[in-house]
Amino acid sequence: MRRPASFLGSLWSLADNRCRYPVEVIGVNNGSTDRTGELFHATGVPCFFEERKSPGYARACGQEHARGKYCICIDGDTLYPPHYIETMIRELEKPGVMAVSSLWSFVPDKSHSRWGLMLYEAIRDLYIRALFIKRPERGVRGMVFAYRTEYGRKVGYRVELIRGEDGSMALGLMNYGRIKLITSRKARAVTAGNTLHADGSLFNSFKVRMIKGLKNINFLFTRQTTPPEDEESNLITNRK
Repeated sequence: MRRPASFLGSLWSLADNRCRYPVEVIGVNNGSTDRTGELFHATGVPCFFEERKSPGYARACGQEHARGKYCICIDGDTLYPPHYIETMIRELEKPGVMAVSSLWSFVPDKSHSRWGLMLYEAIRDLYIRALFIKRPERGVRGMVFAYRTEYGRKVGYRVELIRGEDGSMALGLMNYGRIKLITSRKARAVTAGNTLHADGSLFNSFKVRMIKGLKNINFLFTRQTTPPEDEESNLITNRK
């Protein structure tokens, strides 16, 4: 569970979305021991309980109960612009498009200045654009990911992964159609910098990702034709 203020802010941003399509918002309580279920109930959002813990189990639970043609993944610590849902659906309606992913910004804080983040995000966005030429599944992030529900159920989420379940879903969906990157600011979300905090300073975050990007430079020139080999450190070994 994220901080209540962030959680409620995310729900508010969804309620404030302007969309000509009918939209249903549902939530998943992934075995939380905090106020997740209580907050969903208080706001009137239908909530489904999934006791098996992993991002994949949570996504799979939401997908199972989704009743719409398209499944739009939402994170509780992320704010979405007013035309986010409509922009995502408009691209999904195009022939041959199976899934879409957009870009995102981080909220500045005492460790990450606004100008520093703007530079960091500009470089990162260029890298993601490059990834989408050959390896779109590597540029997908769950908080800004949407796809056709019918085909998502055919592919299924990998529940044993600590991270990367959305990229795995995207890779499977590529068997049925294209994954498109949306660069419009109408679909640009704003999220907390939790992933950046893990690396300390913004410079160190950039350095860590630069080194990783250089090690995987082949991603920019080759396509993924078979599922990638799992890293032991990324597997949930003691799942129910």
